Amino acid sequence: MDPGLGRSGVKVNMPKSAIRKAREITARRKVFFLWAVPLAFLLFFFFYPLGAVFNLAGKAAFARDISINTWTRIWRPLAFTIWQASLSMGLTLLVGLPAAYLFARFRFRGKKFLRALTTLPFILPTVVVAVSFNALTGPRGWLNVLLMRWFDLPTPPIQILNSLAAILLAHVFYNVSVVIRTVGSAWSQLDPRTEQAARVLGASPLRVLREVTLPLLKKPIAAAALLVFLFDFTSFGVILLLGGPRFATLEVEIYIQALQMLNLPLSGLLSAIQMVCTLLMLILYTRITSGQNIPLMPRLKGEGERSPQKTGERIFVVIMIVILVVLQFFPLGALVLRSVTTLDANRGARGEVDTGFTLAYYQELFINRRQSLFYVPPIEAMWNSLLYASITVVLSIVMGFLVAYALNTRSVINRALDPLLMLPLGTSAVTLGLGFIVVFNRPPVDVRSFPLLMPVAHSLVALPFVVRTLQPALSSIPNSLRHAAAVMGAPPWRVWLEVDLPILARAVVVGAVFSFTISLGEFGATTFLSRPEMPTMPVAIFRFISQPGALNYGQALAMSTLLMAVCAVGILLMDNFSNEL
Repeated sequence: MDPGLGRSGVKVNMPKSAIRKAREITARRKVFFLWAVPLAFLLFFFFYPLGAVFNLAGKAAFARDISINTWTRIWRPLAFTIWQASLSMGLTLLVGLPAAYLFARFRFRGKKFLRALTTLPFILPTVVVAVSFNALTGPRGWLNVLLMRWFDLPTPPIQILNSLAAILLAHVFYNVSVVIRTVGSAWSQLDPRTEQAARVLGASPLRVLREVTLPLLKKPIAAAALLVFLFDFTSFGVILLLGGPRFATLEVEIYIQALQMLNLPLSGLLSAIQMVCTLLMLILYTRITSGQNIPLMPRLKGEGERSPQKTGERIFVVIMIVILVVLQFFPLGALVLRSVTTLDANRGARGEVDTGFTLAYYQELFINRRQSLFYVPPIEAMWNSLLYASITVVLSIVMGFLVAYALNTRSVINRALDPLLMLPLGTSAVTLGLGFIVVFNRPPVDVRSFPLLMPVAHSLVALPFVVRTLQPALSSIPNSLRHAAAVMGAPPWRVWLEVDLPILARAVVVGAVFSFTISLGEFGATTFLSRPEMPTMPVAIFRFISQPGALNYGQALAMSTLLMAVCAVGILLMDNFSNEL
């Protein structure tokens, strides 16, 4: 109710300062009410476990018996984490920047498919990415199988697994879409008159790129580079499955110290170090992306794109398409093909290799041949993942709506609370899982007897994405529409239902798909929180691939293919709703 109106609706003469102050108090109360549930959620499920991790870190840091070996356990993974993240970032930019130019400036057949293909790896679970590269370049991968057959080789010639090269290749595969989306969208909206003016003045295309375009894109490029570095810095599944025992990042070392060595103080200290590093990167990213000094020109869909005309342009387009297909499609295609193929290698002196079509790996997913008490049918693991993901969507959408409406109201409270919302993005999932184990270890909130903690942990990561999706759409709704509905007698709930919600439908669907896929593929925290009888699909895949034998490997391939199919459906739904609604 307007503070300038009395209870009876009659205009009350009040000083403007008093009206302004009353409105500020009303807005403050509204914002506080909207923030109450999300803030309580963050305090109990994020800051409380986080404080426990810092407590462990303090005990380890000030322990008197800390040894040189302990400092080695800290310095070695930290140095390798920074080193591999820097190399991965450089290689990703090397591939991603030309790809961003390809999507921003050229029109070609299959562009929509190629764009979706480059987006799919980013939402895939890291376990599936690792299994895909294993299916392509591993000892039983397609490259080795074909080379052994063609050249009569007795042993696999490509030994890329358990090496730094495998890690870097998987990171480029995983993160090139970040550069394409971040830089490509800004590149497609640059004011074309700046480049045209430089060309009229006699500058060559290369000089225009070097002296006009790239300086204008330095903010998006820096933001994309920092995001890629952050994702590589907190990489877990790729390092664990493709790096082997010789390579360990901070995430992997935290996992080893907590679950294998049972050294919780040292794992807490490593978590604190990693958390400080990621938060510094997150602050730097916020400063880079704050403000806007790029002369953007809103365009219609497809405007500014052209078909390649010159010979050099055609060659560039063909080369980039080939690179992206080889990098993005070959590992995924190898995964699908290998999951329905049997290999009989080393049959004879020359190492002959026989292949054949089979669905045995999919059938074996539902057979407990060893009669293990811990056997869980993969269909149950799939249902567990879908259940956790559905709960994650509900939690993140409900709290996302509350936070988005709070941020849409001007208040000093938002300045203090909005950064808190982004903190889970600066915290590794492994650290979060460790905090949950340390804190929630007794009833009524117990990791072993409270499976709802899984979607809670997933919601902490998904919530910032949902809010950043809903809030811009919410701020774009004119207040005049709500006022018109209210004047016509609609109560507040009906105004929200018939005015706000239809406009927010696309943002809600995109946020829901984001949170669903994040939960579906989350592996770091899930390894700490999953119960043996209720595994998720990534955990089940990790179990299969960690056990020896061709049958276990084939089951990991089959389940990875199923999980990839679910993620592909999610990205298609997100793209369709983004384009149609």
